Amino acid sequence: MNSEDNLIQIELNVLQEIATIIADSRGQIVEPLEKCLKVLKKNLDLENCVIYRLEDDMLNIFASINFNKHQKIISEYRLGEGATGLAAKSMEPVVIENVHNDILFLNKSGNRSSDTISYIAVPMIIENETIGVLATNLTKSTKIDFDDTVRILSIISSLFAQSMYSHFVLEDEKEKLKDLKQYYKMEWDSKVHNFGDIIGESKKMKDVYRVIERIAQSDVTILVRGETGTGKELVAAAIHKRSRRADEPFVKLNCAAITDSLLESELFGHEKGAFTDAKETRKGRFELADKGTLFLDEIGDISASAQVKLLRVLQEREFERVGGSKTIKVNVRLVAATNRNLEKMVKDGEFREDLYYRLNVIPIDLPPLRKRGEDIKLLVNFFLERAVRNHKKVVTITDEAMDKLMGYPWPGNVREMENTLERIVLMGDESGISAADMLLLLPALKNEKLIEEYKTIPMENKTLDELECEAIGKALRDCENNQSRAAEILGITVRQIGYKVKKYGL
Repeated sequence: MNSEDNLIQIELNVLQEIATIIADSRGQIVEPLEKCLKVLKKNLDLENCVIYRLEDDMLNIFASINFNKHQKIISEYRLGEGATGLAAKSMEPVVIENVHNDILFLNKSGNRSSDTISYIAVPMIIENETIGVLATNLTKSTKIDFDDTVRILSIISSLFAQSMYSHFVLEDEKEKLKDLKQYYKMEWDSKVHNFGDIIGESKKMKDVYRVIERIAQSDVTILVRGETGTGKELVAAAIHKRSRRADEPFVKLNCAAITDSLLESELFGHEKGAFTDAKETRKGRFELADKGTLFLDEIGDISASAQVKLLRVLQEREFERVGGSKTIKVNVRLVAATNRNLEKMVKDGEFREDLYYRLNVIPIDLPPLRKRGEDIKLLVNFFLERAVRNHKKVVTITDEAMDKLMGYPWPGNVREMENTLERIVLMGDESGISAADMLLLLPALKNEKLIEEYKTIPMENKTLDELECEAIGKALRDCENNQSRAAEILGITVRQIGYKVKKYGL
């Protein structure tokens, strides 16, 4: 062995070389770590150096030198198995002084030789959790003893652990952003997806198309209004597709589907530790949509606090994450949507007037399906063709059944029609769907009185909420306040009608 001074110099040289390699890794991880293991071998005469990564309670080889490459497939250890697994579980170094007679040394790799004397496994720990193990063999020519080897390997394992952890976090973040960008970018193949083009040739829809074409190339904020199921998201997607931002992300968020406490985090992101479950920093929808389009559905349901922050983003194009102080600037085109009467909400003090005017720069009003009579057959055929293709079934609709579909008021609008055609294809066959079959597939058709009443609800000077309230009220009265039957007639779920009953105080 060397003198104490020489040993200190050797250790310093090893640490310097390893630190330099890690600092110059340029986003790589395995190759730099293997270079570091070669430094250990060259300077300290350690053999069969290997780094194990702990995943799902299993230790698998992550980087190694002088290791039997052909045995890697079986060179894995369960947590607590052998010296390697014990080091990971106990979070303490494990030293096998004589590998030839200690049962803790399992020699799964088959690399034990007559020159091998000892084995040392040192856990790699981050934030009090084991992420891997650094292990090596000591031979007759190894320059330092057990204690010194454990000490320097413990220091080096900390460097390796931090390097691996930072790499994994960065890669996870890249993968998340890649997945999100891929998810939020729209696939504009209208033969497969109805995202890019809205189905409809009626005069009311042509008016909508003209507005979209005129404003798509600008960055102006748009407010899409219409009943539930009329296709507000499709309009937002069509605007994005035709805009200068078409190659950037299209990010969407349903504000009504998220609690007030989480909405701000979803919109603006949060810093690590901002609240109990904030275990890591997370970007919000505004950051994810940078340079692209952000679609906020059900904008009328956001809290007063979120309204204030949203107003600031629209005015200043900047915000801070929840729990953070750094100001983040974004370039986002906002498309908002609602089925609520924002004017009445402003009057009642439920929605900020200044935010309303910021959102309502260009309004687009979508007509309900019952006002698009000439589009119904076109939509039926479109959804039928898509469902037939998806389920690989041949199903036809008779003229009588088509008449039933044409005469139905579709209170759930296009979304209800899409679901209905899905049921038709799943339950139908080549002999054709008859008018009688339609009564089973669309139970609301049984109540012709309600259908006629729904059709005759006067539309002039009525808000969307008022129309919906009247329709639900009629259904409840006709069903003697049986919510299950009323929901069936209206083509909505019991949960949805329960929510509406509470909302309107029926």
